Amino acid sequence: MHFRLNPYRIYCTSVGISSLSQIARFACIGHIENARKVFDKMPDKSIVAWNSIIAGYFQNYQPREAKILFDRMPERCVVSWNGLISGYIKNGMVSEARKVFNLMPERNVVSWTAMVRGYVKEGMVSEAESLFWQMPEKNVVSWTVMLGGLIQEGRIDEARRIFDMMPEKDVVARTSMIGGFCQEGRLAEAREIFDEMPRRNVITWTTMISGYVHNQRVDVARKLFEVMPEKNEVSWTAMLMGYTQCERIEEALELFDAMPVKSIVACNAMILGLGQNGEVAKARWVFDQMREKDDGTWSAMIKVYEQNGFELEALNLFAVMQREGVRPNFPSLISALGLCASLASLDHGKQVHGQLVRSQYDLDVYVASVLITMYVKCGNLVKAKLVFDRFAPKDIVMWNSIITGYAQHGLGEEALQVFYEMCSLNILPDDVTFIGVLSACSYTGKVKEGLEIFESMNSKYQVEQRTEHYACMVDLLGRAGQVNEAKNLIESMPVEADAVVWGALLGACRTHMKLDLAEVAAKKLVQLEPKNSGHYTLLSNIYASKGKWADVAVLRKKMRRRSVSKSPGCSWIEVEKKVHMFTGGDSKGHPEQELIMKMLERISGLLREAGYCPDGSFVLHDVDEEEKVHMLGYHSEKLAVAYGLLKLPEGVPIRVMKNLRVCGDCHSAIKLIAKVTERDIILRDANRFHHFKNGLCSCKDYW
Repeated sequence: MHFRLNPYRIYCTSVGISSLSQIARFACIGHIENARKVFDKMPDKSIVAWNSIIAGYFQNYQPREAKILFDRMPERCVVSWNGLISGYIKNGMVSEARKVFNLMPERNVVSWTAMVRGYVKEGMVSEAESLFWQMPEKNVVSWTVMLGGLIQEGRIDEARRIFDMMPEKDVVARTSMIGGFCQEGRLAEAREIFDEMPRRNVITWTTMISGYVHNQRVDVARKLFEVMPEKNEVSWTAMLMGYTQCERIEEALELFDAMPVKSIVACNAMILGLGQNGEVAKARWVFDQMREKDDGTWSAMIKVYEQNGFELEALNLFAVMQREGVRPNFPSLISALGLCASLASLDHGKQVHGQLVRSQYDLDVYVASVLITMYVKCGNLVKAKLVFDRFAPKDIVMWNSIITGYAQHGLGEEALQVFYEMCSLNILPDDVTFIGVLSACSYTGKVKEGLEIFESMNSKYQVEQRTEHYACMVDLLGRAGQVNEAKNLIESMPVEADAVVWGALLGACRTHMKLDLAEVAAKKLVQLEPKNSGHYTLLSNIYASKGKWADVAVLRKKMRRRSVSKSPGCSWIEVEKKVHMFTGGDSKGHPEQELIMKMLERISGLLREAGYCPDGSFVLHDVDEEEKVHMLGYHSEKLAVAYGLLKLPEGVPIRVMKNLRVCGDCHSAIKLIAKVTERDIILRDANRFHHFKNGLCSCKDYW
């Protein structure tokens, strides 16, 4: 007997299969409209075609369209209902999924498992558990999903009971249990399951290795890694991260070099590992060798620069990242704000602020606090206050940020006003608040107010007085000339005074020329921080100002013997979104050195006409007066101010930052420069801000 095949039927079948593959492909690449066109043109729409287009809409996050099509289906099977449940779960609509589940005419094990999985995915493990025990039948997938939910919640003992009850344990279930035990640090139990497994895949091996790495058992992890039958990128990366996290960088590099394929994740880990070990150049080499980079790569390299004190390079790299069209992630933007604050790069800071606004991150209270700090450190208090005023309610961090900002800018009245406003709103101040308030009193000479606030900390606000608060009080009394009272306060402290407290006293002795007490403070500081050059420098300043060059020489010998090196003074200024750095003594490295020198000569002439006379006591070298005058003329802050006058148009404030405390001569000179050039100059030194205008400074010569 011969059968003749119907060619029309063959054609329809092939057209149907072709259409189904087109629907799936278009949905997968996000072209759901094209998928719908293919579906609409199909002459005979099978139940499989309906299921496929509905799944496509869910895949493209259009659950409403998917439901409309589901309601139009001429017939449905259990697969259709399961698809609707799974689709809602993929879109995070677990309550809608449950409504569908309850309406189903019939359910199979897939329906129940999908619903349990949905609850687990949303963190609703109790609901998942309740439904799981109602299941008429369970398969290995159902058990494994429930097991994963309990592990996810850290309920490891209950997970173990479920695991023991499982009639069949596949590789996935055993691997999940291993991972759960490893998360809890129960490595022996994890290893027992691993060793008893009849079959292991690469994920099982990697999970066990990651468990050892996570629990700082790197050598055991390496032994297991060496005997793995096959390794993938994840295995290599897990082992690599074990070494980088333990800062065993040489072994990490050796493993990295041996990797057959260096994934982006592995490279990122290597960059961070090298950075933590101070190997910035090697980290940059890895970064430069990468053919593909993700936003994590850029973030990692920026973070390495930032952590190792290369703020300028970090900010430049952030700019390159933006030029290359890489959209910065949230951590990158926060890092960039920190860099802008550190370098006082206001233009870049405004740009990052704009990106935060466009991404709607600026509505976050934490981000607002970071923005306030950035604007404060860039010397733009008006903008900082605008950000502060926009927010209601404000958290304590925001109040502290603005109080500290006013304090650093020498605006004691404003800082106290904000403090009292905060208290009137029943917002309790914390220890950081009082550091800001007491600093404000110190910078503005408000001794009476400072003492009253200090006394009220414990009695009125129940905030314990810590060493930082005592340091503020020592600074407050010392700046006001009450050096003996400051010393008495140190002696009455309930805790041992630290370097910050003694440093405040030493600074006061420097200002008021109390040589004997300065020596006492300096000796204490050298004991507490023998490698800190600042303490030696302050004492050396006192000796030098008294002409005691022999004592200066003895001190320098002691510094050499202890390998203590003095941090060189450097200042920087931002011009056209580029930060220009100057080191005390010269501007030879700058491409516009000749123009800067001419501007300095012009300024010197104007200052002489205004009656300026350089104060040689601020030069610590035993040289003649003419040489001292030359040295003072080339302090880094003067070079930066000269460059600002050269490049910034009239009406634009000149913002200069310095890594050390501004010297008295430069302070006097910049006051006069501001007057004779009729420019506003804002200088941020290691301690505070100085706003120079019309021959006056905001600190009222009290710093």
